[in-house]
Amino acid sequence: MEKQTKIKYLERIEEKLDDLPWYVTEYIDSRKRKLSPTTMLNYCHDYIIFFDWLISEGLVKCSRKEVELSTLESLTIRDGENFLFFLENQLGNSKSTVNRKLAALKSLFNYLQNKAETSELAPYIKRNLMAKLELNPVLSTAQSSAQKISGKILKHEEFNLFRQFIANDYGELIKGNKRLYNYFLFNRERDTAIASLILGSGLRLSEVVGANIEDVDLTENLLRVVRKGGKEQYVYFSDLALYDIKEYIKIRDQKYKPSSKEIALFIAAPVGRKGGTRRLTQRAIEKLVQKYANLYGKPSLNVHALRHSFATRYHKANNDVPKLKDQLGHSSVQTTMIYTHLSDDDLKKAVNKMDLNFFMQ
Repeated sequence: MEKQTKIKYLERIEEKLDDLPWYVTEYIDSRKRKLSPTTMLNYCHDYIIFFDWLISEGLVKCSRKEVELSTLESLTIRDGENFLFFLENQLGNSKSTVNRKLAALKSLFNYLQNKAETSELAPYIKRNLMAKLELNPVLSTAQSSAQKISGKILKHEEFNLFRQFIANDYGELIKGNKRLYNYFLFNRERDTAIASLILGSGLRLSEVVGANIEDVDLTENLLRVVRKGGKEQYVYFSDLALYDIKEYIKIRDQKYKPSSKEIALFIAAPVGRKGGTRRLTQRAIEKLVQKYANLYGKPSLNVHALRHSFATRYHKANNDVPKLKDQLGHSSVQTTMIYTHLSDDDLKKAVNKMDLNFFMQ
């Protein structure tokens, strides 16, 4: 994660912690070296939901920040199950999302029971409700995960069609709206380069956002990125992505007029007369991809689906899981194995062959 982006995340985390009990702040501080800023911010959101639920259910009669450790110790199994029911049925969280939020609470409660100590060397809490609650069983084999992804990605000729749509066809559809059309003309080289880079490299959204102009090697088709865990890596991108990045860089200074201090590769246009350029945020890139995907006719296509699209295409062309693992920045080869199921039609052919044998009889 780029330094300035990380600073902004840490500032938002501090804002959330200002409204949470002191022991949550202590726990987050203890995990700063091991958790990413994104994960810590998600944890803070999860804890806010939990403490607000305690208040709404009348289990405490104080502010979120004033909830005492004794309250956590006194929670019953029924209270815990009611909270999980609330997440799933009133907030509409999926089972996997409920599991993630429960895991965040389990981590906090484990710290309070097994790691944190009072001045008398006693644990902060002796009874740990969250240790008694079970995660939802979520059956997710590589095959089933592949099936979920399959309908959301680009396949075959769609790679070039979607890129062409961003570069030209989208503009034809909105030509009647002068404001939208001018906005499209202004940003189309940048937007095409962003989509083309992800489709030609499989980069994560955070890695695209964090890319700096000096990180791009236009001779070797390489981009320096900082992957999860702070690991630096040089990632290859395709020749088509190279072409689109070059086209964007040609007009970057002329159109966006960045200051000499602006190092971000992908930037937003200045807002207002005195406004300056700024690094595109993750949310901004998500919105621009969604905008094109909606009119393209594939609303399920998002940034992560573009990454999946690259990985599927790469595996089909090269059948080299270890290299794909490195390209995607996966820590485990098991994560990468999902793409062997996405691009392998052997199972489908085998099933259809049974019908063929039947008709041949």
